[in-house]
Amino acid sequence: MIIEELFNRANIVDLSFFNFRNAITACYFADPDLRILRVNDNFRSFFPVLGNVSNAFFPDVLEQLGVDAGTIENFASQIAEHGRVYIPQIPIKIDGKDCVYSLLSTRTQDPSFTYLNGVQGQFIDRTAEWELRREREELLEQKLRDRELIEEKTRELERIADRLAKYLSPQIYSSIFSGRSEAADPLARKNLTIFFSDIEKFTDITDGMEPERLSFFINTYLSEMSDIAIDYGGTIDKFIGDAILIFFGDPDTEGDREDALKCAHMALRMCERVKELEQVWHENGISKPLRVRMGIATGYCTVGNFGSEHRLEYTVLGSPVNLAARLQSAAEPDTVLLSEDTHLLLADAAECTQMPDLNLKGFMRPVPNFRLESLQDRGEQGGGEMRRVGRHVAVSIPDRRRIREAIEELRRIEEELASRLPAEFEEAAPAAAPRKPEA
Repeated sequence: MIIEELFNRANIVDLSFFNFRNAITACYFADPDLRILRVNDNFRSFFPVLGNVSNAFFPDVLEQLGVDAGTIENFASQIAEHGRVYIPQIPIKIDGKDCVYSLLSTRTQDPSFTYLNGVQGQFIDRTAEWELRREREELLEQKLRDRELIEEKTRELERIADRLAKYLSPQIYSSIFSGRSEAADPLARKNLTIFFSDIEKFTDITDGMEPERLSFFINTYLSEMSDIAIDYGGTIDKFIGDAILIFFGDPDTEGDREDALKCAHMALRMCERVKELEQVWHENGISKPLRVRMGIATGYCTVGNFGSEHRLEYTVLGSPVNLAARLQSAAEPDTVLLSEDTHLLLADAAECTQMPDLNLKGFMRPVPNFRLESLQDRGEQGGGEMRRVGRHVAVSIPDRRRIREAIEELRRIEEELASRLPAEFEEAAPAAAPRKPEA
C-alpha cells in the first residue's frame, strides 16, 4: 500500500505549507515543473499586480514582475543544475516605487509524499536595507568629494599663503598664520632697535638702465639684504624703493642688548655682501659701484597694525624710526652710524668712532652719534648674558637654563677680584676664630 494514497493530497500540501503561511516573507510552493501551487498572504500583498498566480509558470511570474531576462535564466539554470538558487538583489517596481528583494528557492524531496516534491522559495524585502546601503554609499561618495574639495582648497590656500609670504616678514607671517596675532590686536610700546639703509645716488646708477637690468639689479640687492636680515632675526618692515627698514625686538626678542648686537652684525654683513656682489653686477653690465649708507637707533616705538579697515600694515612708528632714517642720510657711504642709545648697548662689544654731533631735521638738540667700525666675534661675547665694566658687574639671563652658568661666572669674577685686593686689606681682614679643642 502506498502511504500517500491514505491522505488527502490538498490537505497534505496545505499542511506542509503551514509554516510559510504566516511568514513575513513572500513565500511560494511550485511543482517540479515550476507551476505555482501555493502562495502565502504576504506574496499577494507584496505583488498585488500579479493577481491570482495559481498554476502559473514561475519564470513567467518573474517576467511579469519586470525581472530581467538574465536573472530569470540564471534562476532556471541554478534550480535545474544545483536544486537551489539565491539571488541577492532583484529590483522590482511596485506601484511606482523602486523596491529590492532577495529570492531564495530550493527543490524539495519527500519519499513518502511525491506530490510534495517541487520547488519552495521566498522573496525577502530588502528595500529598506538597500536604501540604507545606497545612502551610505552616497554619503561615502559625498565624503570623498568633500575631501577632494578640501584638499583642493587647502592647496589653493597654500599657494595663496606662499604668495603672501613674499609680502610679509617671516616673523609677521608666522605670527599671523599661527594665530598668535590678529588684525584687532592692540598696539604695543616696545624698546626696539631700528635699522635703515639707502643706496647713495641710486637714481644716477639706474638712470637709463633697461627695465630688465634694473629689475635684476634691485631684486638681487633686496633679496640678498633680506636673506641677511632673516639670518640675524630681523623683522623686515618695508622696502621704500631701494631703502630698507628693519627692526629688532618684535615680535620676538632676546633682550635689548642682544637685539642691538644682532642688528649691528647684520649691518656689517650687509656691507660685506654689497662688495661681494659688485662682481656679479659688473658681469651683468652694471659698472657703477654700489655704495650704501646705514643708520641704527634704539628706543621705544609703537608697533602693530596701522591702516584702514580695507588694508593694514604691520609697522613701527616713533622717534627712533625717524632717527635711524636721519642717521642713514647723514652717514658717509659704506658706513654705519649708531645712535647714542645703541652705542651704549654695544659699548663693550663694538669698536666705534665718536662723530661730531649732528643737527638733524625733526630733533631740537644736536644728536650724538658713533660710526660702527667692527664688532667682536659673537663667540667671544658669551651670548651677551654677563658683562663687567670696571668694578661693576651687569647680569642678564634671558634663558633660565643658563642661570647655573651665570652663577659660576660670578664666582670666577669674585675670585679674580679677591686676588687683586691690596695686601693691607688681607691683613686687616679678621682672622678666623680658632676651633675649640675637642674634649
